[in-house]
Amino acid sequence: MLESEVHDLSDDADYAASQQQGSASMMLRSDSTKNSPREGAEIVFMKENVAIHPTQFASERISGRLKLIKQSSSLFMTWIPYKGHSSEARLSDDERNLYTIKAVSFTEIRSIRRHTPALAWPYIIVVLSSGLAYPPLYFYSGGVKEFLATIKQHVLLVRSEEDANVFLVNDFQNTLQRTLSSLELPRAVPIACGPSNLSVDESVLNENQGRADNDVNNGSFSATQFPGRPSHKVDPARDLSIHVLEKFSLVTKFARETTSQLFGENHSNGFSERRTHIRNNLDHPRKSSHAEEKTSDESCVALDSQEVALDSQEFENLSLVWGKPRQPPLGSSEWIIFLDSEGRVTDSEALRKRVFYGGLDHDLRNEVWGLLLGYYPYESTYAEREFQKSVKKSEYENIKNQWQSISSAQAKRFTKFRERKGLIEKDVVRTDRSIPFYEGDDNPNVNILRDILLTYSFYNFDLGYCQGMSDLLSPILFVMDDESEAFWCFVALMERLGPNFNRDQNGMHSQLFALSKLVELLDSPLHNYFKQRDCLNYFFCFRWILIQFKREFEYEKTMRLWEVLWTHYPSEHLHLYLCVAILNRYRGKIIREEMDFDTLLKFINELSGHIDLDASLRDAEALCICAGENGAACIPPGTPPSLPLDDGSFYALQDEVL
Repeated sequence: MLESEVHDLSDDADYAASQQQGSASMMLRSDSTKNSPREGAEIVFMKENVAIHPTQFASERISGRLKLIKQSSSLFMTWIPYKGHSSEARLSDDERNLYTIKAVSFTEIRSIRRHTPALAWPYIIVVLSSGLAYPPLYFYSGGVKEFLATIKQHVLLVRSEEDANVFLVNDFQNTLQRTLSSLELPRAVPIACGPSNLSVDESVLNENQGRADNDVNNGSFSATQFPGRPSHKVDPARDLSIHVLEKFSLVTKFARETTSQLFGENHSNGFSERRTHIRNNLDHPRKSSHAEEKTSDESCVALDSQEVALDSQEFENLSLVWGKPRQPPLGSSEWIIFLDSEGRVTDSEALRKRVFYGGLDHDLRNEVWGLLLGYYPYESTYAEREFQKSVKKSEYENIKNQWQSISSAQAKRFTKFRERKGLIEKDVVRTDRSIPFYEGDDNPNVNILRDILLTYSFYNFDLGYCQGMSDLLSPILFVMDDESEAFWCFVALMERLGPNFNRDQNGMHSQLFALSKLVELLDSPLHNYFKQRDCLNYFFCFRWILIQFKREFEYEKTMRLWEVLWTHYPSEHLHLYLCVAILNRYRGKIIREEMDFDTLLKFINELSGHIDLDASLRDAEALCICAGENGAACIPPGTPPSLPLDDGSFYALQDEVL
């Protein structure tokens, strides 16, 4: 603890600067200002280099100074970002006000959650009595223990019996009283900076005027709107939709994790349901209210209400729908905007982002898929792509001729060729035969599928052919509708997914390992359950990863998912976050029904056709952003679909039926 000193916050340059703001924003704090430290304040703890992460990039973290300030018998916490730190994101005055945490009294704090990841910096999450949560505060120079120890000297700090990393503030009740009273707590509504200045663009707020037009004034939320002190004009459990800037998608995950573990959670969305039990597992789902998701391009979270029955008492728990809303598919008229007069893509990042949020019109796929897969460079012109198409067609025919020229006599002495040919012919006749493009006897497209796979087994003789490859090729041939083009697009895809089919399964093992670490990071209750049930190998997700969810969705949705994954936005490993998102949605059911490995495998397989793709993509995006560098650190270098490390270790295999 630092040496005590008298400190007037009005003389603090950082604090004074943070007070400068326009009338369109205000401080979210209690109605009474008498608790704010103004005079005679004493600093009892101060830590430099405490940071928040508005994005997944470490270079964009925002560092600042964290203080605990004692005044009379009250304790306050502040966090002020540094000015003009050369190595980090430069903030405008508005952005400083957005992130600044101003003098919150510990009488308004419900709990503090401590996170100490093994491979990342420790951080804390502060949750207010109203359920609002501050951004995670990362201690880059250590000091979490000292921070908590200092608090304990001045206020009552009790370790939660349910979670040893949660510390309840001013918790004077016994265990039974605390459990019962938690059912009547104000609804947990994660938001970015709680009682700090939050300037919200008026255009974002206009989307909520149908629900709370009387509670928004000049682009600012009134402090009395939030749970704990609800306005009579708005029922925060039923009619509240809070929009925060995209940069706060980092915050909502950790706030949701914290509040859900403290207060319990029940989510129901279409075919999916997510529940966290409240002590005695007596929750019963009811229909959620149809709160309309009106999110702007800048919004990252919408809230939707649901109810849980517990004994004779009912309480409501807000359901989070994360991520930006999905957009309509990219159409031809919009596509040409991304091209210059010669056909070059002028902004590949903007194109990938657009495809990520909406996918493509089917008529555009045969033109854009080659770009997404890397077969055609984004900077290539129309003429260059046509020339490459011609050259590659000739190259394809040469490779194809290698196996077509094998005589029957040669084939008898070519065991590897016979085995691969027989396996391919067996697989293609049962690949997507319900799709009109492949249905019927003697369908020429089935023969083309066979020819491409045989040609690929000669193009990449080390890898050859394994079951599952026909599933990956089928939509590509359907879209490209050209044998040579489909082959080269398949080659581009297999450059990234080829390790999935290695005999030693190194590609699959690295992805399943990464998935295990991501679930541990993002959904520790589920990870702990899998650990208890000896399911940490995650083999029940094997099919999802091997063929990229091909058998989990309808054909059209599979194509849309693939083009989204191929954008590699916001991560080239988004498919792993998609796995986490789906598992998280069914966590309550998995735990409640005490599924073992066999039951879990059966359950996962039966999810086919019942997964909400759009909702899962929104969750996956938010999880990816929330995990940030911690998530990236969970994924070993070279993990598919990253390009393999150039160490000569790939494709050393023999054919094997998976």
